[in-house]
This record gives sequence, structure tokens and C-alpha cells, in this order.
Amino acid sequence: MGVLGAAWGFLGVNALIGYAVIRLTPRALDALRAELTPFQWILMGVWIAFMLVSEGYRGFQKKFSPRTAARVRYLSQHPTWVRVLLAPPFCMGYFHADRKTRIVSICLTLGIVLLVVLVSFVPHPWRGIIDAGVVAGLMWGLASLWWFTFRAFTDPGFPHSAHTP
Repeated sequence: MGVLGAAWGFLGVNALIGYAVIRLTPRALDALRAELTPFQWILMGVWIAFMLVSEGYRGFQKKFSPRTAARVRYLSQHPTWVRVLLAPPFCMGYFHADRKTRIVSICLTLGIVLLVVLVSFVPHPWRGIIDAGVVAGLMWGLASLWWFTFRAFTDPGFPHSAHTP
């Protein structure tokens, strides 16, 4: 049951992030194909670099991915029916996590939903420019999640906490 829960949790989190990448990539590509001004090209480059550092490196690689990988490993070793059934939310820290992790997970989700709504009102090509940076950060995040999950299962001294109570 632990292997099933870990696989479901890992694949479910990947599906959520991957779905966002699939949805945003066409708009990002539209912006790349558009006749952008030099200012817009510069802004896109700066925005992509900013998102790679802030979302990809600082958000995913330094926080979300190591914690999620540790929770995937924890789930493989401590399965319950509820954790296995709800493995993706468990791995993202929505329940059976310390208070800070639960609060951060919920606030981050609400913030992302708010940003998605606000960005939906931004006109072309600006929306595509924004989406290009988000896609870059999410792709870094997926790669880091795969790397940390691999390490969680192959390194007996995996140094990251699952933030469980």
C-alpha cells in the first residue's frame, strides 16, 4: 500500500504541475511568435530569469520539491488509507503536516488562484510574456521534484524533513 500511495502522490503532484505547463505553454509560445517590441523582448527575458530564480530555484528547488519528495518517501513508509487515497494533497502538505506547512500550502494555493484570475484579464502579448516566465519556473520545479524524489528513495541519509507532526 505504501508503494501505491507514494506513486499516486508523486504522479498526482506531477499531473497538477504538468497540467499548468500544458495550459500555459500555448500562450507563452504565442507571445514568442508575436511581433514584440525590443522593450517587450527585454522584459520577457528579465521576467523569465526572475521566475527561474524566484519560482524555480527559491520556491521549488529550495522548499517545495525537497519537502514533497520527503513526504512521498514518508508516505511509502507510513501508509494509511486516508493518506493513500488523498496522496497528492498529502504530499503537498495539506494535511498530516506541521502547522506552518499547512498554512503555507493553503496560502500559496489561494495566492496562485488569485494570480491566475488576475492574469486572465491581462491582454496579449503581455499575458503570454507572463506565462512564459511561469512555464519556465514550473519546468524547473518539475525537474527538481523528480531529482529530489529520486534522491529521497536512493539516499538513505536524505536530509530533508517531511514536516509531519
